[in-house]
Amino acid sequence: MGRMQQLQGIGLADNHLQGSIPYDLCQLKRLNSLSLQGNKLNGSIPTCLASLTSLRELRLNSNKLTSSIPSALWALEYILYVNLSSNYLTGSLTSDIQNMKVLIDLDLSRNQLSGDIPKTIAGLKDLTNLSLAGNQFQGPIPESFGSLISLESLDLSSNNLSEGIPKSLVALSHLKQFNVSHNRLEGEIPTEGPFRNFSAQSFHWNYALCGPQRLQVPPCKEDKNKGFKKVALLVLKYIFPPIICVVLIALVFIFFLRRRNRSTKSPDDEELFSLATWRRTSYLDLERATDGFNECNLLGSGGFGSVYKGILSDGTTVAIKIFNLQLEQAFRSFNSECEVLRNVRHRNLIKILSSCCNTNFKALVLEFMPNGSLDKWLYSHNYFQDIPDRLNIMIDVALALEYLHHGHSTPVVHCDLKPSNILLDENMVAHVSDFGISKLLGEGDDSVIQTMTIATIGYMAPEFGSEGNVSSKCDVYSYGILLLETFTRKKPTDEMFTGEMNLKNWVKESLPHGLPKIADANLLREENFFSARMDCLLSIFHLALDCCAELPDQRLYMKDAATKLKKIRDKFLEDANTLRL
Repeated sequence: MGRMQQLQGIGLADNHLQGSIPYDLCQLKRLNSLSLQGNKLNGSIPTCLASLTSLRELRLNSNKLTSSIPSALWALEYILYVNLSSNYLTGSLTSDIQNMKVLIDLDLSRNQLSGDIPKTIAGLKDLTNLSLAGNQFQGPIPESFGSLISLESLDLSSNNLSEGIPKSLVALSHLKQFNVSHNRLEGEIPTEGPFRNFSAQSFHWNYALCGPQRLQVPPCKEDKNKGFKKVALLVLKYIFPPIICVVLIALVFIFFLRRRNRSTKSPDDEELFSLATWRRTSYLDLERATDGFNECNLLGSGGFGSVYKGILSDGTTVAIKIFNLQLEQAFRSFNSECEVLRNVRHRNLIKILSSCCNTNFKALVLEFMPNGSLDKWLYSHNYFQDIPDRLNIMIDVALALEYLHHGHSTPVVHCDLKPSNILLDENMVAHVSDFGISKLLGEGDDSVIQTMTIATIGYMAPEFGSEGNVSSKCDVYSYGILLLETFTRKKPTDEMFTGEMNLKNWVKESLPHGLPKIADANLLREENFFSARMDCLLSIFHLALDCCAELPDQRLYMKDAATKLKKIRDKFLEDANTLRL
């Protein structure tokens, strides 16, 4: 079997295989699935399985395997599913388990594992199912488990775990199944978050748990501060509402008064910032809003300045973009953003609220985006977006670019489209930002020549980088690269791309058969909709390649790209619903 070098999957589950796992399997470097569960295999797990770096699925459960789990096995950083349950495995788990960065399902139940549960399991941010039941683990449940934001099922039953149930677990909003029965736990059972839905069976046979009567445990001791809390509730219930009503009436009166005053101004007064002409922002206002431009309020820094979070005197939370005037290009950037943003209005473009402009200081006051940038959501282990979420964001971006290119008489070319310039509001609606190097095309012009190229490497169209030729098709090219990055989770500047190999060519050469290797592994974790996901991702990548064709004339228009991406999203949702039924 070790000679079958092209073999990618082995499925020999539920037979009567005996003996040890053959070491020849370690020669199958392309193997991505090894399923030997439900046999009578004995001996230890071969350490050399750690050399199978293409492995995505390892199922050795329901055998007679002994000895400890090889620590080298935790080096399989791209594996998605590991099931070693119902064996006779011994020893403890090491902190190296955190190296399985994209692990979705880990089942080590019904073995003889012991020691403390490693805190580092909390580093597995994509983990959906975790079962350590039926072992001999001891010590506390790690407080760090509260950061397993994707967790849907957690089974720690039938161990020797002690102390209390961490309150941090109430933050696991996706947790549907939870079992800590048959342990030595004590203290109060949390009642918030997912714990509202768990039954008594989840907590039976523990040392001294207490909580609500419905969980069939003794009630917790009464809080000594209960009387104070009752008084506080009465104040909130009967005293605060009248005060709030008075404040609201005053605010409504002030709003209408200011609105009437604004209506008397001439059109010239509203030329630049029509949304907030009544607000005159001074340097002192911005200094107070940012607590003296405190670093704690710094959201990020760019080529021409810094962006701070600020709270204005009226309580409005804003983003304040301050330009570094020591750079000559910063003046142009400020003027460019003002010129563009005074002429455009669209739900998927960042809105300017006010400005502060004098000889020594220039700043723009922008609407605040509480969910940060697309870059943060793509590359942080604390966040995850599934296929529909990413499609919605990229459709928003496409609609913004369609408006810039075709929505009014003066086309705008953004020139610097990238994940850090895509900002997300409280509803995860995308807003395109940073127009510091954008270009306004004259009426009837298809392109202009840019003498200084300052766009971001990797996202820049070939004709922009080599000739300085700026057209709307430059944005289309950048959009195609952004679309590839969003669904591969690979930056175009990744160190793996050298010489002639770049993100675009890597995807192009891998399709269609190499799709599972180039797509973000997190997007293929739902086994039930695997075929629908594969079809959807294939369509997305083909569309992206059409957008970033080498020659501008071969690229799509943004309105066509937006239409096609909507159809891809609708088809995926339809296919997923069909499979769900």
